[in-house]
Amino acid sequence: MTFPKYPEYKDSGVEWLGEVPAHWNHGKVRYFAKLESGHTPSRNKPEYWENCTVPWFTLSDVWKIRSGLTKVVYETKEKVSELGLANSSARLLPADTVILSRTASVGYSAILGKPMATTQDFANWICGKKLFPEYLLSVFRAMKSEFSRMMMGSTHKTIYMPDIAELYCAIPPMHEQYKIVTFLDYEAARIDALVEEQQRLIKLLKEKRQAVISHAVTKGIDPDVPMKDSGVEWLGKVPAHWNHGKVRYFAKLESGHTPSRNKPEFWENCTIPWFTLADVWKIRSGSTRFVHETKEKVSALGLANSSARLLPVGTVILSRTASVGYSAILGKPMATTQDFANWVCKEELQPEYLLAVFRSMKSEFSRMMMGSTHKTIYMPDIAELYCAVPPITEQAEIVAFLDKETARIDALVEEGESAIKLLQERRSALISATVTGKIDVRGWQPPTDSTASTEAAQTEVV
Repeated sequence: MTFPKYPEYKDSGVEWLGEVPAHWNHGKVRYFAKLESGHTPSRNKPEYWENCTVPWFTLSDVWKIRSGLTKVVYETKEKVSELGLANSSARLLPADTVILSRTASVGYSAILGKPMATTQDFANWICGKKLFPEYLLSVFRAMKSEFSRMMMGSTHKTIYMPDIAELYCAIPPMHEQYKIVTFLDYEAARIDALVEEQQRLIKLLKEKRQAVISHAVTKGIDPDVPMKDSGVEWLGKVPAHWNHGKVRYFAKLESGHTPSRNKPEFWENCTIPWFTLADVWKIRSGSTRFVHETKEKVSALGLANSSARLLPVGTVILSRTASVGYSAILGKPMATTQDFANWVCKEELQPEYLLAVFRSMKSEFSRMMMGSTHKTIYMPDIAELYCAVPPITEQAEIVAFLDKETARIDALVEEGESAIKLLQERRSALISATVTGKIDVRGWQPPTDSTASTEAAQTEVV
């Protein structure tokens, strides 16, 4: 679908806006909406934090609006008292106030669905008679690159209030603002439906991938092979000619360790790769087989004075603390922290096969985890893990089969993720083009034919 341009434009003098329709107004947002900041009542005054009934939007609530799909917010994690509010520079903001996060999580916006206060991490805009809140929300959601340009700070990103006060926008007549919001609601909903469809497909593909791995390491790849009961619930029946038992019967189990931080000499001349929880992100996807680099290193002296050791290439590591159940194979000699169980395979067990076994055990690891927030599988439980072990040549065949099947599924997942990225880019481009007047939607009407649901994927911004 293509959209026409306006018949006449003028230069806005603002880089991110460019040319805008000749009949539109433009200027600093604060000319059209009252700008206010939030605040935090003193934590040193206990009485300010008693009888808290006023909804108070904080950075703990930003997760609700990160996706850009939520338009209106009604609930907050925290509340503040009327006394605390009265003794701070914050105030109770009316419904329809447009809020914009400006600290740490920068550039996320929403509309208050009921009266609320916010912390100082938000810039709050109470729209005047010439500005529709839903339109201003769309403007802010078109300004991602502008917010990135304005952010200050190396790690703790912030847009300072004087810079917030200089934000510019283009303001069409009110009836056009309503039309733009209606148009964007409709078009964004269609794109979001396509994104959701792709997400469902990706979820099904990932479930299929898990099932393929699980079936291969418990039932094999020969459908006609005789079976026997393993006596292990998660394994069920296994091929009759396979061995089965505790993993430690087929691989030597070792734990990692952390040399004492109180011994500075243990942390000098660190040259030995040391796999820690800071490296788990590399193996979360389940697609990475070998790891070769680590964020941290440890010294030979530190290693010699701890219960860890340098593990050989081919060791299969399994995270067991905090981020539980992620696995990989060491591509070079490394040590690990105590957050990992490490398996040095014996002759009858191929590391790549054991890796596949661990990646099939997601539900088993979930069952074994202990702790309410800090999840852990304790080493005695790790030592009781069971697996089925086919002959070594059959292990190689299973690994080759899984390489082929998972690669096929991963390619489909990648296609779906690329489609989602493209759809989201089109969504952002459509919002930006509309609120800067690059397309004219005054004559737009919602399609009524049966092809409407597929047009979002073909939307072209001109």
